Order: sequence, then C-alpha cells, then structure tokens
Amino acid sequence: MKIKNIISSKVITINQNATYKEAAFILYQNKISGAPVVDDKGNLVGMLSEKDLFKCLYPYEKSYSAHPDQYLDFENRENKTNEIENHKVNTFMIKEVITISGDTPVLKAGGLMLAKGIHRLPVIEDGKIIGIVSRDDIFGRVFKNQFHWE
Repeated sequence: MKIKNIISSKVITINQNATYKEAAFILYQNKISGAPVVDDKGNLVGMLSEKDLFKCLYPYEKSYSAHPDQYLDFENRENKTNEIENHKVNTFMIKEVITISGDTPVLKAGGLMLAKGIHRLPVIEDGKIIGIVSRDDIFGRVFKNQFHWE
C-alpha cells in the first residue's frame, strides 16, 4: 500500500512569518498537533508542532544554569507566552524537514516516523505539498487492513 492511498489532502499550513500566537491559534482552532510551515509562495520551509511551541517556554541549559531561580516559578513560566507571542515562526520551527512522496510505501513512512521520532510527514510532488500523513493515519490503515476492521 502506498501513502497516496491514505494521505489527507486537506493540509493546514502556517506561514513562516506568522507569530507564535497566530501559529498556536491555528493548531488549536484546527485541532491538530502540528503543521507544515510555508513561505509566501507556498513552498515548504519547515514544520511546527505543539512540542516546538512548548520548547519556547523552557530555558536552554546554559540559561537555566545561570538563573535557576527564574525557572522554578512555574506560574511565571506560564506568563512567558506574553513575552514570546510575537516571535516569528521561522525562528523556532524545525527547518530540516523530512518529506515523502505519494509512492512511498505506508510501512516505510511509518518506520521513518518511528526512527526519527516524528508524528507527521508532508507528502511532496513536484516540490509542492499535496498532502500530509500522520502516525494515526498509518496506524489506522495498517491495522484496519491487517485485522479486516470495518
């Protein structure tokens, strides 16, 4: 079975110039945990997930070591979103994106996700995003076929 048989062709994208707040709202509003990031021409330039948004709220090791007291007040950490809400997505998105084609075997895509610790893969044809596939899509299809679920 090939990815083209199970992809979602409705792809929610985030512009690289969107702010942290705008990106968070797109994920929240669409009930998705991540999305491809595109430039103004629709070209794929990155990926963004809830995990990436959360990482912005936590310190780097060097910062924590220098000022641990600032990071132990968790209510204050929640307020950090006010400081970063206008940061642009292109400053914290994942820039090295793993993609697949519609002809990629489903189990190969699943193995790639597992090996790389990612939850979704953009499906690219002729340099453009034609769909997206998630772990859930693969899990559902593989087991539905294997166990003949309706």
